[in-house]
Amino acid sequence: MRWAIEDGWTLTLRYLAQLARRPARLATVVAFPILMVLIFAYLLGGGMSVPGGGSYREFLMPGMFAMTMAFGLSGTMIAVLDDAAKGVTDRFRSLPMAPSAVLTGRVAADLVNAVLALAVLLGCGYAVGWRPHGSLGETLAALGLLLLLRTALVWAGIYLGLLTADPSMVTLAQTLEFPFGFLSSAFVATSTMPAWLGTVAEWNPLSSTVTAARVLFGNPGAAGTSWVSAHAVAMAVGWPLVLLAVFVPLSVRRYGRLGN
Repeated sequence: MRWAIEDGWTLTLRYLAQLARRPARLATVVAFPILMVLIFAYLLGGGMSVPGGGSYREFLMPGMFAMTMAFGLSGTMIAVLDDAAKGVTDRFRSLPMAPSAVLTGRVAADLVNAVLALAVLLGCGYAVGWRPHGSLGETLAALGLLLLLRTALVWAGIYLGLLTADPSMVTLAQTLEFPFGFLSSAFVATSTMPAWLGTVAEWNPLSSTVTAARVLFGNPGAAGTSWVSAHAVAMAVGWPLVLLAVFVPLSVRRYGRLGN
């Protein structure tokens, strides 16, 4: 265990060093959500209504936090494919190091990246008028649920990155991130959608995290009549745990079978 932790920490530092040398990549990850916040808050927000009343900007920000976490999937895929294309992954597999270090190091570094992006987006939210109205514990719980979702999607990105050597698959994943995000309660209330589409959106794992964050932050638009909306906090824990239960074993197995 000590060997695995030490090697995982070494790989985490390597990935963070790469990030420090490529600030444009981090800037892109952070700049796009900020741009989306400004578009929806100032250009489209005037035409949006929140069920039950309240500020649309406060309704919007939990959705933007969750969308930023979801964008980590394609970013992880890019990093995994880049290491594989350069032969770095094969080199690591040939070294006397803990096999788990490559995967856990990637996850830990991505979570650091996610915390930085979330911190910037929190500042952006404050700038446009968003405020958390819950207690400190509830606010921290909401941030924890957002990072839990990110962790689950990072493991999904690792598996997909190990599964293919075709860079065009990243474009496909980035394309699918948008329907996954928009078909949720991130930007509009599901009650405004056709009944069948609203049901699909409510069962989107992203919607559970968004609704749970609104509940814990005390932001408007958290109320829902469906079972999944009424149990949003539990579902915001359950969905990521299901994804982890699926993609962690798949990633470990796929990494062990590389080259076979």
